Amino acid sequence: MASSAQKPHHHHHLNLPTPFGTTAAPPPTPSNLSSDSTTPDFLSHILHRLPPSLSLSLPTRRSSSSTTPPIISLSDPTPSLHSALLSASTQLGFFHLTHHSIPSHLPLSAEATALSLFPLPHNQKKLLFPSNWPLGHEIDDDDVDGDTTSAVESFCLDSSFSTESTNELNFDSLREFTREMEKLGLKVLEELASAVGFDNPARNDLCSQLWISDGVNKPGRVYPYAVGLHYQKRCQKQSLLSDSGRVTVSGLADSVFVTLGDIAQVWSNGKVKKVRGRAFPVSSCDGNPSLSECIRMSLLITLPVESSVVCPLIPGLITDEDEEKRLMLFNPFSFEDYAWTVYHQRLYLKDPLLRYRA
Repeated sequence: MASSAQKPHHHHHLNLPTPFGTTAAPPPTPSNLSSDSTTPDFLSHILHRLPPSLSLSLPTRRSSSSTTPPIISLSDPTPSLHSALLSASTQLGFFHLTHHSIPSHLPLSAEATALSLFPLPHNQKKLLFPSNWPLGHEIDDDDVDGDTTSAVESFCLDSSFSTESTNELNFDSLREFTREMEKLGLKVLEELASAVGFDNPARNDLCSQLWISDGVNKPGRVYPYAVGLHYQKRCQKQSLLSDSGRVTVSGLADSVFVTLGDIAQVWSNGKVKKVRGRAFPVSSCDGNPSLSECIRMSLLITLPVESSVVCPLIPGLITDEDEEKRLMLFNPFSFEDYAWTVYHQRLYLKDPLLRYRA
């Protein structure tokens, strides 16, 4: 994957609003106060002297909670399916999907192939998966919140990826897994659009990416998407960042954990909740987990990099110029610029969509 230096005309800086309220400067300390100014009486005296208009706003600590996601079956009748999708998407932005079309043997076979990628020499990884942002191989060793041990290695592949070294590695199962997950993701998006009430984008306007990453308790890079699919090979807890804060969700073996992303929230004009980035596994033991416990394979239904504009897709939303300003919750924006900014600035705690709120 390319670094920001490889795309200099896209390294824009977002002037996002600060999460802290505006705080006026406190009044000068009176010169005749006694030297024992650290006493509680002194602090009380100062607080009483503050003007009424002063607003003291402290940083808001994001809440952390645990939950069991709703279970939605694709085999349910359409009215029941749409009702469940509407409830899960507008209240949480994620759910477990059962009775899907992914063959039971395929995820394990694809995982075995994915596991064989990480021990390869670095130069071979770069040769097999050359960078074509966001596709390719990358070791993300950025310092996040002062944590220098948060390096995450990842591979980002599309459904038609190819490699010259077919004699050494067989990628058939990984390609098949990507194609099957893509078909499932498109089906989920179609049903979601119908349930929520926004236009389902044409197939040619969409693309899919398979992200293979290592490491528990590590979120890795963020990339915008509409629907994210995370196959649950085992009953393992996942962590994610939702609109309401950090959430740990229980696992459900052989299900597909579905997360709705920022693009789906814009398309629905704010009706659906979203997950920022991909869900990542939480270690269930005190010792070092096995590599298979650390690997996560997420299929993202997203937009091609060269896509022009992202905007709400609610039918009849825009009736005239005056109504447009009143009804649209998001202003149209460039997907390429947005994706580049989100990927490189790693806005985990600040909602990157705030900039485009109407």
